[in-house]
Amino acid sequence: MVPTNLSIRVAAVQMRCTADIGANLEQAIQRIREAAADGAQLVCLQELFHSLYFCQSEDHQFFGLAEPIPGPTTERLASLARELKVVIVAGLFERRAPGLYHNSAVVLERDGSIAGLYRKMHIPDDPFYYEKFYFTPGDLGFKAIPTSLGKVGVCICWDQWFPEAARLTALHGAQWLVYPTAIGWLSADKETYGTAQRLAWQTMMRSHAIANGLFVIAPNRCGVESQIEFWGTSFIADPYGNVLAEAGESPETIVADCDLSLIDVARTHWPFLRDRRIDAYQPLTQRFCDA
Repeated sequence: MVPTNLSIRVAAVQMRCTADIGANLEQAIQRIREAAADGAQLVCLQELFHSLYFCQSEDHQFFGLAEPIPGPTTERLASLARELKVVIVAGLFERRAPGLYHNSAVVLERDGSIAGLYRKMHIPDDPFYYEKFYFTPGDLGFKAIPTSLGKVGVCICWDQWFPEAARLTALHGAQWLVYPTAIGWLSADKETYGTAQRLAWQTMMRSHAIANGLFVIAPNRCGVESQIEFWGTSFIADPYGNVLAEAGESPETIVADCDLSLIDVARTHWPFLRDRRIDAYQPLTQRFCDA
C-alpha cells in the first residue's frame, strides 16, 4: 500500500481532437511527455481521446474506430508509461467482441502493464449524445484500481452526475476519482443555459470530492466538433472541493500536487463515511420509492 503522507503530482490533458486518429494519439503522447517533464506522475486523458466525438450521429461506420484492450493504442501508451515511469489513464472506444463495444478507460502502470480497466456504467441518450447506439453498459462495476501511486478510481463523463458511482468508488479505497469527459454546449443552448450547465458540471464533481474525501481529476475535451462546442475547463480538486488547477477553453495541460494526507484529515474532520446509515439505504436499490 502506498503511504498516505506522499505528495503526488497529477496532470489532466485537455485536447482538441481531429478526424486524424494518428495525429490525436501523437498529440496525446507529446502532452504526456510534457506533463512528465513537469513532474507529473499520474497523467489523465479525456474520454475517447483518439477520435472526434462520433456519437453525434448513429452511423455503423464509426464502429471501425474501436479497438481491443490491449490493442494498438494501449501498446503505444504502455511503452510511453514504461519510458517515462508514469501512470496513465486513457479513455478508449473498446471492441470487446463482435457486436459488443464499450466506452472504457484503461489505467496503465509505470512499468507499462495494465493496472485495470473501467467500462462506463451510465450510458446517455441525449440530442447529439447518442451513446446507447454504440456502447454496452459496463459490467465491471465501480472500483479503485491499485497502482504504485495509490488507488485510482475511474468513472466516465455521464457517470459524474451519479453520487452512487462516486461513493462506491470511494468505498473501494480510491484516493483519486478520475472523470474522463466529453461535455459541451449545443449552439442553441449556450446563450440561455451555458453558464449554468458548466457551473453544475463542476459543482457536481467538487461535491463528490467533498462528500467522499478524495481528489477529483476531470479532463474534458475542447473545441467545436459538428453540433457541440466542448467547453474544456478541465480541473483538479482536493478533498475539500478546492480547485487546485483549472484549464481554459483551449488545449492545455494542467498539473497539481495532491497531498494524500489530506484524505485522512478531511475524513476525520468531516466524518461522512463514519456517519453513514448503511442500515437505512436499502431503498437505493429501487427505481423509485412509490410508497
